Amino acid sequence: MTKKERMAAVVNLLKEGYPDATCALQYQHDYELLFATRLSAQCTDARVNIVTQTLFRDFPTLQSFAEAPIEALEQGIKTCGLFRTKARDIKACAQMLLADFGGKVPDNMPDLLKLPGIGRKTANLILGDIYGQPAIVTDTHCIRLSNRLGFVKDIKEPAKVEAALRKLVPPKESSDFCHRLVLHGREVCTARAPKCENCCLAAVCPSYPLG
Repeated sequence: MTKKERMAAVVNLLKEGYPDATCALQYQHDYELLFATRLSAQCTDARVNIVTQTLFRDFPTLQSFAEAPIEALEQGIKTCGLFRTKARDIKACAQMLLADFGGKVPDNMPDLLKLPGIGRKTANLILGDIYGQPAIVTDTHCIRLSNRLGFVKDIKEPAKVEAALRKLVPPKESSDFCHRLVLHGREVCTARAPKCENCCLAAVCPSYPLG
């Protein structure tokens, strides 16, 4: 089985196993997903959703984030960790969105990467979930499973994993594929104790069994 053949099988099997996979972060506006993703660095999505429920109520507009005292932002996101850096980035990001992009989150990678604190992972999430563009979000689950499934070998660098997957994943499937990898990585193909006996990908996984 070639890598492309294995990828086609994995895409279909994950689609069957996780038909309704979506981003776990909760948001209503494009900039809210941007900020929530920034908060998720070294923090669980569950914790971020708890924090943003109050944060987005206290700062209901992009303008309110741009004008917020940095101390108020820090206090609002303190339980997410790295709160001083994240608060600084969110405020600066809000200001740049208003000043340079008409209050709209950009729809292309070069402009997204100009925003404070935004890297390729976050940019890809925005492009996929907000704009419906082909996107490969290389979080820890994506990187781990890509290695176990044989799409890359001993590669941990997100950009290299992204490049490898772009050659294999059908563009129209790419965003949902990454969301499904996250769910599968959390529920079954975990870092320390993979549940291979319950894995929907066992028949095509070159690392089976790991458990």
